[in-house]
Amino acid sequence: QVQLVESGGGLVQPGGSLRLSCAASGSILSTYAMYWFRQAPGKQREGVSCIGYGDPDRLYTDAAKGRFTIIRDNAKNTVYLQMTSLKSEDTGVYYCAADPVGPNPTMCHLGAPWMYDYWGQGTQVTVSL
Repeated sequence: QVQLVESGGGLVQPGGSLRLSCAASGSILSTYAMYWFRQAPGKQREGVSCIGYGDPDRLYTDAAKGRFTIIRDNAKNTVYLQMTSLKSEDTGVYYCAADPVGPNPTMCHLGAPWMYDYWGQGTQVTVSL
């Protein structure tokens, strides 16, 4: 059983920054790719970023590229999403997900949410004046 717990969400003004954390049970980060998704009200859940294993590739959607950074700390079994220059469009519930690495373990892929095995409960991010 893998358990993921997100934290770090809150209310921030446009242009501000937040760092989200996802704490995983066990030594999950040594063999799992990690993912961040988000879901705005009335919208489908969408991928934001992912990170593979080893010397990992990092992947960002166009909306996140240049503003968000995904970081993993295997010693702490924690993955972070550092968000800067936040916009109102970034508002939503942010979810952490985990999935075993594939044949090329340094790579990750942002696909449909049902593809991933484990999910946290989410943390709310609100970007507003």
